[in-house]
Amino acid sequence: MGTVTTDDGTTIFYKDWGPRDGEPIVFHHGWPLSADDWDNQMLFFLAQGYRVIAHDRRGHGRSTQTAGGHDMDTYAADVTALTDALDLRGAVHIGHSTGGGEVTRYVARAKAGRVSKAVLVGAVPPLMLKTEANPGGLPIEVFDGFREALAANRSQSFIDIPTGPFYGFNRPGAQVSQGLIDNWWRQGMTGAANAHYECIKAFSETDFTEDLRQIEVPVLVAHGTDDQIVPYEDSAPLTVKLLKNGTLKTYEGYPHGMLSTHSEVLNPDILAFIRS
Repeated sequence: MGTVTTDDGTTIFYKDWGPRDGEPIVFHHGWPLSADDWDNQMLFFLAQGYRVIAHDRRGHGRSTQTAGGHDMDTYAADVTALTDALDLRGAVHIGHSTGGGEVTRYVARAKAGRVSKAVLVGAVPPLMLKTEANPGGLPIEVFDGFREALAANRSQSFIDIPTGPFYGFNRPGAQVSQGLIDNWWRQGMTGAANAHYECIKAFSETDFTEDLRQIEVPVLVAHGTDDQIVPYEDSAPLTVKLLKNGTLKTYEGYPHGMLSTHSEVLNPDILAFIRS
């Protein structure tokens, strides 16, 4: 575990496990979580001989609780600071949800040779918000509801989301894991309320269309059809159409948090893509 300091003095916390000469995989977490959300994947890929790295986004987890900078441009710049400090070359970048947006913006702007492939899982691109150009998006009232719930009682909100739509535990017959719910709450409450509040705008209103068009490396886009947070039809299929070298893998009936609920399926699939 270590830290890197960005140009504006923000301290970014990160984990870095495995052989220094191993192929690096960088994991980007979703809102409002931390690097800890990748424990399962980091252990899996570590056992396969990879160097695995995951950071806490600014305002999240153990990174600095900054007053500002809670936008995709700054998130991507923070990733650049991290990858430069570690001198990562030919890295695979894997992002879930908001982290998928962060990966998209970073990879589109990354220096030559820094990135070999990318994986977007349940990711927010191209654009979550409903607009004239994106009629299939979610209305602003949905995101206002997230903001209102967070401001009124963040702790309760961070119980309700994983208990309900995030992992699909609100579906009939779902196998509920109290451990996943508790860990989601724990990670969320470690971060800063202002960062989480402002990040809602970042993940919902950022348009990644041009970023996706600029990406040259192969990208795996993985998404569940029962994703209640980032609806499938307005995300993954549209993302793949914008990519030069994208592969869509659809998981029938899987929820937003499928990396946790179905890791035994997702991990080997991602490994196969990295090795391909």
